[in-house]
Amino acid sequence: MLTKLHIRNYAIIEEIEISFKKGLTIITGETGAGKSILMGALSLILGERADSKSLLHKEEKCIIEGFFDIALIEEAKKFLSEHEFETDDELIIRREIALNGKSRIFINDTPTTLNILSSLSNLLIDLHRQFDTQELQSTSQQLQLIDEVCKNTNLLNQYQLHFKHWKSLQLSYQQLIEKNKQIKQELDYHQFLFNELEVFNPQENELDEIENELDILNNSEALKTSLQSVLVLLKDNEDPILSQLKNIIHQLDPHASKIANLNDIKLRINSAYIELKEISNELEDIYDSTQYDQDRINLLNDRLNEGYRLLKKHGSNHNNDLITIKNELEEKIKHATSADEQELEFSKAIENEFKEVTKFADQLSNTRKKSIPMIETSVNDLLKKVGMPNAKIKIETKKIEPNSTGFDRIDILFDANKTGQYGPISKVASGGELSRLMLCIKSLLAHSTSLPTLIFDEIDTGISGETALQVGNIMKDLSQHHQLICITHLPQIASKANQHLYIYKEENNQGAIMTYMKQLKEEERIDILAEMLSGKQSSNEAKDMVKQLMK
Repeated sequence: MLTKLHIRNYAIIEEIEISFKKGLTIITGETGAGKSILMGALSLILGERADSKSLLHKEEKCIIEGFFDIALIEEAKKFLSEHEFETDDELIIRREIALNGKSRIFINDTPTTLNILSSLSNLLIDLHRQFDTQELQSTSQQLQLIDEVCKNTNLLNQYQLHFKHWKSLQLSYQQLIEKNKQIKQELDYHQFLFNELEVFNPQENELDEIENELDILNNSEALKTSLQSVLVLLKDNEDPILSQLKNIIHQLDPHASKIANLNDIKLRINSAYIELKEISNELEDIYDSTQYDQDRINLLNDRLNEGYRLLKKHGSNHNNDLITIKNELEEKIKHATSADEQELEFSKAIENEFKEVTKFADQLSNTRKKSIPMIETSVNDLLKKVGMPNAKIKIETKKIEPNSTGFDRIDILFDANKTGQYGPISKVASGGELSRLMLCIKSLLAHSTSLPTLIFDEIDTGISGETALQVGNIMKDLSQHHQLICITHLPQIASKANQHLYIYKEENNQGAIMTYMKQLKEEERIDILAEMLSGKQSSNEAKDMVKQLMK
């Protein structure tokens, strides 16, 4: 519940601090005294946007603080914990507005955002203003009101989860169809490109190796000449190198056993002789295998030219790119040939998810339809109590295309004069009738909601006399289970207060007119209520009537 509101430097309020009690708190005051300003300040800590026009003194910032007792509001505590705020039985919300209109928001002294503040305030207070009766005229809002009475929050959340998934699947399905359409259109071309590469069958680093082999083949004659010259030097001329080395070993052999170093040298020369002999044999093999082969050259040139043609065609630079492109084309072809199967799987998933959507939508429809007779009876009974004995509502449901709230359209129809002709509220209900109808619905909702605080800003517009007294009784009944704060101009309603706050204007020390507020004592209440009944020159009879009302 709201325990305290502190306002500084806002509109024509220098600084006031208001304490609120349990039960019914009534706020009254002369026209223009600042009741709407008070509601504006309260709205800021409930998440409304702010601007610099709110500042009284432009050189100072505006501060509005709301203090709440949330000891019994588990949802609010859970919300604070989930968003990593300090959690205690007391909650403090503070708004600071600077000269440039920039606003800072604090929850338990921790900076936060407007969205988080709005979400939190929805767990604390239901603020109803004069113009809020427009929500009764919207079919979507009417459906929301019905769901609140039915306590459909969890069921609606489950439905919306499946509905959102279903819509997401539909979107993905359409995107898949468009993608597959493009793939199928390109399939023949991709198949042609793949077949071309499949025939070529590129191998890793192949073109580099072909270039090397061609270089050898094209220079085979010169290579054979060089190899022949080397082989002659090694073993085929008049005094070949191998023979000379063998002779050197023979010359050193008799002396090698006598001189240690000389024996090492002989062994090293012998190793060189063996190595050169092996080299000579390998060179002979190369010489024998090196042949000028025009057919091989032609074959390799054809392969190389085809490889370079394909590289140019695909805008690539290296042979290995062709392998990658071939693999990618193969994947595209596989995807295209399996496109119909993918679409079928997606279609089945959409169908299965829609079954879940339908299941929860049917449950929502059933709870709504079951609750409608009770809602109609309860509201119609309350309408009699608020001075509309001939007025009735009738709630009609119609099945529509699936949307975020289910398959139902709800229309609350209204007949003010027992004509049997029901019409849309927006067309047949007057402003005063709308206000009282909203009060009846809010009264019904209050028994279904966990909101600890309800605030009504002049919901009593257009009523008086006995009707006002009945409205006061309904509010008094509401305040047994909720903290109820009401701005009113009717003494019949104000007389029901557990706490009566009075807003007034007064000149301050600087000669400026400012708004102030005070809690009325018993005698002050009687005087104010008597004044509300009969004007400034209230009589003793008026005061006696007030005392009777207060009883």
